[in-house]
Amino acid sequence: MEDAYAKSVAEVLAAFGVDPTKGLSDEQVEQHARLYGKNELPQEESTPFWKLVLKQFDDLLVKILIAAAVISFLLARMNGETGLAAFLEPSVIFLILAANAAVGVITETNAEKALEELRAYQADVATVLRNGCFSILPATELVPGDIVEVGVGCKVPADMRTIEMLSHQLRVDQAILTGESCSVAKELESTSTMNAVYQDKTNILFSGTVVVAGRARAVVIGVGSNTAMGSIRDAMLRTEDEATPLKKKLDEFGTFLAKVAVALAVAAIPEGLPAVVTTCLALGTKRMARLNAIVRSLPSVETLGCTTVICSDKTGTLTTNMMSVSKVCVVRSVHQRPITDEYSISGTTFAPDGFIYDAGGLQLEFPPQSPCLLHIAMCSALCNESTLQYNPDKKCYEKIGESTEVALRVLVEKVGLPGFDSMPSALNMLTKHERASYCNRYWENQFRKISVLEFSRDRKMMSVLCSRKQQEIMFSKGAPESVMARCTHILCNDDGSSVPLTMDIRNELEARFQSFAGKDTLRCLALALKRMPEGQQSLSYDDEANLTFIGLVGMLDPPREEVRNAIHSCMSAGIRVIVVTGDNKSTAESLCRQIGAFEHLEDFTGYSYTASEFEGLPPLEKANALQRMVLFSRVEPSHKRMLVEALQLHNEVVAMTGDGVNDAPALKKADIGIAMGSGTAVAKSASDMVLADDNFATIVAAVSEGRAIYNNTKQFIRYMISSNIGEVVCIFVAAVLGMPDTLVPVQLLWVNLVTDGLPATAIGFNKPDSNIMTVKPRKVNEAVVNGWLFFRYLIIGAYVGLATIAGFVWWFVYSEDGPRLPYSELARKSLLHALLLARKWDKMMWSNNHTSSYQQKPQISLSKEIPSVGPQVNFDSCSTRQTSYPCSIFEDRHPSTVSMTVLVVVEMFNAVNNLSENQSLLAIHPWSNLWLVGSIVLTMLLHISVLYIEPLSALFSVILIDEVLKFFSRSSRGRRFPLRLRRREILPKESRDN
Repeated sequence: MEDAYAKSVAEVLAAFGVDPTKGLSDEQVEQHARLYGKNELPQEESTPFWKLVLKQFDDLLVKILIAAAVISFLLARMNGETGLAAFLEPSVIFLILAANAAVGVITETNAEKALEELRAYQADVATVLRNGCFSILPATELVPGDIVEVGVGCKVPADMRTIEMLSHQLRVDQAILTGESCSVAKELESTSTMNAVYQDKTNILFSGTVVVAGRARAVVIGVGSNTAMGSIRDAMLRTEDEATPLKKKLDEFGTFLAKVAVALAVAAIPEGLPAVVTTCLALGTKRMARLNAIVRSLPSVETLGCTTVICSDKTGTLTTNMMSVSKVCVVRSVHQRPITDEYSISGTTFAPDGFIYDAGGLQLEFPPQSPCLLHIAMCSALCNESTLQYNPDKKCYEKIGESTEVALRVLVEKVGLPGFDSMPSALNMLTKHERASYCNRYWENQFRKISVLEFSRDRKMMSVLCSRKQQEIMFSKGAPESVMARCTHILCNDDGSSVPLTMDIRNELEARFQSFAGKDTLRCLALALKRMPEGQQSLSYDDEANLTFIGLVGMLDPPREEVRNAIHSCMSAGIRVIVVTGDNKSTAESLCRQIGAFEHLEDFTGYSYTASEFEGLPPLEKANALQRMVLFSRVEPSHKRMLVEALQLHNEVVAMTGDGVNDAPALKKADIGIAMGSGTAVAKSASDMVLADDNFATIVAAVSEGRAIYNNTKQFIRYMISSNIGEVVCIFVAAVLGMPDTLVPVQLLWVNLVTDGLPATAIGFNKPDSNIMTVKPRKVNEAVVNGWLFFRYLIIGAYVGLATIAGFVWWFVYSEDGPRLPYSELARKSLLHALLLARKWDKMMWSNNHTSSYQQKPQISLSKEIPSVGPQVNFDSCSTRQTSYPCSIFEDRHPSTVSMTVLVVVEMFNAVNNLSENQSLLAIHPWSNLWLVGSIVLTMLLHISVLYIEPLSALFSVILIDEVLKFFSRSSRGRRFPLRLRRREILPKESRDN
């Protein structure tokens, strides 16, 4: 369906006759399969060898390559390169220009390889709705009209038109199709753009692209060749080089040298790099999504690995954002010391789980038996407008209302109810939904609310009038300084009596309040009550006087349990954490002390700054402060952007968190903008990553994952390049030693696409190194492959190549099944000897052509006239001399099969080497990546199948076809050799004319 992007969802569904709630029926599937065909790119037949030979040289290609060499040289000179560096790349290009017959062959082979690589982008399976049920089917069975569901990490199995969004957004990485550097958002609305290109079709999911965010359902509109990927394939097939006349052939050695040059150039290129890098990123984003880090920008995954500073919000990120009561202070008795009792409460979330401990650390079995704790529970339950509930979907307790009020509700649940000795165990028998507010509901049922005085900033308190058994009581809560100023009596915890509030007791309570708020940095509330006249139905501000003090409650937003270890991980990884908060300095410093940000520091001077203090510093001191800063308090959103810019000027790679609309500029400016899942949509849209759980530890886990992705990409490059260097070494050394071709092109193609491809892709599943978070961040401008790494590539590559050649030589020289030839029988004449021979032979032929008769031609022995400069035997000359072995052994496929097998096995061991860049296999075992182990096993099975299973080996018999053609080429060349010499085609035209 060509114009599905311009039609509405209903029109597209109607065109295929499909119900979006049921999908296609079996009959419709069969009908559409016959009509549209299978969802796979057709296998293209290989180009006949004789056509490849006819396209050996192209004049236009030569001109382009020469121009490229000149431009390369000019660019090198403009960049200031001199000497060998300036000539290196042009020299390589000119060497490639020396290639003759193999140029066309390799070019065409690469084109066919590209067609095969298009198949790699096709999805394997798809989640399809048919007959009203979802099922997972092979992607090749899809037909137009199928309803398919896709999610994060899914590869789109066919061209599809979106029909329903299952998340707030759907983003797809379609760089393989359009080259766009960022993922694109998809939508449901049709577009009316004329001559729409792929980028304009925002409601179309293209085959082979990857979903990086969100979930959706779509209807298949094109399969197989009728997809965007199929169009690329067709375009590649339609692209043909113009045929040009063949130039005269080079001499035998020139042809040989051309083959080597092109083979070296092709073997050195890791063709699968872009696909595997994209796969690594897509897999990484999927793993990060499981860690609650939703990546919105793929490049940010890589940037995470070089983050040097994380500027983190305090509330909700470093803390739980679940206010909880941690301490309670009451008056024990006015007749004995100490006057006050202090209780500590366990539990740091909204869950009603926790215990109450006295000053000696002993747990209270029945907290409601304490008069003050009992009345604190009453006041907390009744003077409260919030709601605590259990969310079964998220499996957690959630709040509705202010965090401080919810903290009081949780305290009520921890105190429990009076009159039941089995209360603690009885409460535990309730369901989570019932348990959430069981005790609160009890007090709300015991008392009837009559009137409420809402909180106001001038009073800093609120009150509620309640009635129980014809007795009216007013409960109040608020800022300690406000409530205690209105109190005239206190409730004693020993006997529940109410006594006048003396100055001594007031001073003691003031001291406890200062300790809670100062040293412990708790947010404090004071609770009080007052008996009201019977029948009163309303409250006024004047009623808030002559109160009876119940107790002092200290609460805090506790740090997340995992944050301390995450902070230490950052320190070990060389990442500095700066806590950014709007809270006051002392409260923030207390938190930093708890989470380990101020590790081993007693004096925070030079490490803790308020925004106003930092802005007032001179430039030099400000620069020094940036290098040491740990805490940035009392900030506004504009200060966050200022901090990011200042850090970036000092070459820091900055990750910044935020959740508000005003945080968007800072998130956009940061190298990595991280929005909270609970934050605003504006903040999320400006960010590169969203934390679904608002947890700082998730950022650290994402950094670790980002480093792992980068390392896996490097390991893939290392594997491919070292393996390809091995192929280069094999070809080059064989040429230098004068040996027959150790590997034919088809074998190299098999190794590159099959044996290299599977393990290379599996390397993307490598587990992170155990020390990944103990090394410093890499620099942004650090090369992917430095000098030392490339040296390692060369060493490994040299071993791979030499081992491959050794297998080839072993069959000829040592194998019991081989001819056991002396090594000299495999040698080729040296270049100098070949040139001298050709020159001497040409002189003889020229002289012979000028004699009067054939009988008078001199008989000249080349072996006497030409000095020996190398081996005088040649496997190519076998048919022209007597040997103790049949010449057919050089046509035997066994030695090249041995070489290919050695290459495959060595490269499998090389793949195991790439589990880690530096860590030993004793530390990271091969089974740590079962995907790699499986790919190696599968590769070896494929290789054995090609060698020993008859149908597959027959398919691979293209080698035989190639060898037969080589035989005819050698035979015909041998017959034409004397004639060609008589025509003196070895010499340039000018020499012949002379």
